[in-house]
Amino acid sequence: MTVATHGRAGRVASPSRAGTAQRRRRSARSRGALQGWLYATPTAVLVLVLFVVPLVLVVLMSGSDWSLLGGRQGTNFPENFGAVLDHRMFWPSVRFTLLYTVIATVLLIGLGLGLALLVQESSRWRGFLRTAFLLPTALGLASASLLFYALYSPQVGPVSGWLARLGVGSGQVNVLGSADGALWGTVALVVWRFAGFYMLLLLVGLQGIPHEVYEAARLDGARTLQVFRRITLPLLKPSLALATIMCVTGSILAFDQFYILTKGGPDGSTMTVVQLIYNLAFESKRDLGMAAALSVIVLLALVVVNVVQLKALRRSPEE
Repeated sequence: MTVATHGRAGRVASPSRAGTAQRRRRSARSRGALQGWLYATPTAVLVLVLFVVPLVLVVLMSGSDWSLLGGRQGTNFPENFGAVLDHRMFWPSVRFTLLYTVIATVLLIGLGLGLALLVQESSRWRGFLRTAFLLPTALGLASASLLFYALYSPQVGPVSGWLARLGVGSGQVNVLGSADGALWGTVALVVWRFAGFYMLLLLVGLQGIPHEVYEAARLDGARTLQVFRRITLPLLKPSLALATIMCVTGSILAFDQFYILTKGGPDGSTMTVVQLIYNLAFESKRDLGMAAALSVIVLLALVVVNVVQLKALRRSPEE
């Protein structure tokens, strides 16, 4: 009788212990989830304040009659979008931005890959070359733009004299005084400033390629160009995708260098879409509604461009 009672007590106590263990596990998971939310809260607040709220405000402004000094006067959707598309500088700024994006992307990715290969293959001077190529990236874009503005100055800069000696012009050559000169002068600044950054991105990708793959290719008698085309480029595809997306996005949103060097001139020939947003908001129109509408158009264009790039760069060679 005593044994039976003891058995029943054991059977009753066992579910109780199991329930206690489950409650403890749930409590531990709840504490872990709470701790995770506490860690994520500062980032979530920053994203909310610095991205979500401004984005909502821009969308609201794009459909409103909202002047810089008068504030919101009511809703006028879609008049702002029509006014932006009819603006005389809209299509010229789009064409120039696309031209600049293509030139800057080709030069930066090509030069960055070349510098990365040079550093990768160098054994004795690797540290020196890497430091030398990365050094311009330590300078802020605004500071670099001011530096090149002084270099291009016909009065005090040396570039004017160099071009005159090469027969490009006579007397004092104003590099930024023509549309082509302003474009290529700004491209030179951007390449000097950012080539080291893209070199670093691609160098990390190169260093992630296993050496055994190259050794196997050499044993099979592959030539240098074949190794580059069949091994390096395919395995470097993720790094190239990242670098291309960053370069295209940065070029479409270019503002600082053109605002400091050219102010959109001469005669609006170097006006980018972001400069036009600034111009509409604070200079010519002082219309925040039109500026916001153009901002929404640029945002949608960036989303489309990045999606297309991702799909194109992720596509396998068999496709």
